[in-house]
Amino acid sequence: MKLPRRHFLQLAAGAAALPAVSRFARAQAYPSRPVTMVVPYPAGAGVDVLGRILAPRLSELLGQQVIVENIGGTGGMAGSARVARASPDGYTFVLGNTGTHAQNQTLYKNPLYNAATDFAPVVLIAETPQVLVARKDLPADTLPEFIAYAKANQARMQYGSAGAGSPGHLTCMLFNASSGIGVTHIPYRGAAPAMQDLIAGRIDYLCTIASTVIPQLEGRTIKAIAVLSRDRSSSVPALASAHEQGLADFDASTWLGFFLPKGTPAPIVQKLQDATVAAMNMPAVQQRLKETGNDVVAPERRSPAYLQKLVESEIAKWAAPIKASGVVGE
Repeated sequence: MKLPRRHFLQLAAGAAALPAVSRFARAQAYPSRPVTMVVPYPAGAGVDVLGRILAPRLSELLGQQVIVENIGGTGGMAGSARVARASPDGYTFVLGNTGTHAQNQTLYKNPLYNAATDFAPVVLIAETPQVLVARKDLPADTLPEFIAYAKANQARMQYGSAGAGSPGHLTCMLFNASSGIGVTHIPYRGAAPAMQDLIAGRIDYLCTIASTVIPQLEGRTIKAIAVLSRDRSSSVPALASAHEQGLADFDASTWLGFFLPKGTPAPIVQKLQDATVAAMNMPAVQQRLKETGNDVVAPERRSPAYLQKLVESEIAKWAAPIKASGVVGE
């Protein structure tokens, strides 16, 4: 029997709507089984610590276990690429950061993904501030004094880092470029030997994570010049930021956030975002993040749209110093 055209169109429209209805139903039921948080660095790294602080709270809030899976390699790209290729169903997400979702886009000739288009951003969680520290006898105590001294003595000054392309190296590159300083870089095989030479006065300054230098600052074996961010850090609240000291809007913090695969339904993104924000608002979580050198971001910076814009702007911001450094991987 031949169907009337009207009935045929109704059936066709209903069939076309089935995939959307199915996606909506899955989103409403999410999560119905354990969820995997990929940490794209080895266990024990700073990013891993933050992930393991949040995982138990997310498990409680989502009603399903959140399993932390460490997948290191290629500067964090191996684990992030796995998530980019995962099914967009909300059951696999990555704890990305400045390295995985900004710097690696320029650091490597052939990055394993496009950080701006291959993910569904969920929420910006925290920032880990970098600080500018100098040898204890360097004749400068404020950022303006440091910049003036460096400009006058840059031909014989040296700054160190944990290695070419490391976060500290790139941060100092960005700071030097923003300040008009040209100083020789000394790469070390790790942060510890670089710090040892700074304490001994064999190099002039470093850019490093605030939480790692608090013992040296308390022992006055090195000198803190500025937090290299727009705002002060809860890790070293007495230390003025670069912005406060005249380097307007300068920010070289390492940020961390959650990303789902591209195409993940909006209700799933929202559910994970809501659970993460609820965890971030827990006093115990905030205290643990502070103890590990992380500053929880303000509420107005926690939306998926904000994180998307941040990724795009950070890729552009870090491209210039990375290209100038000449450090490019395959």
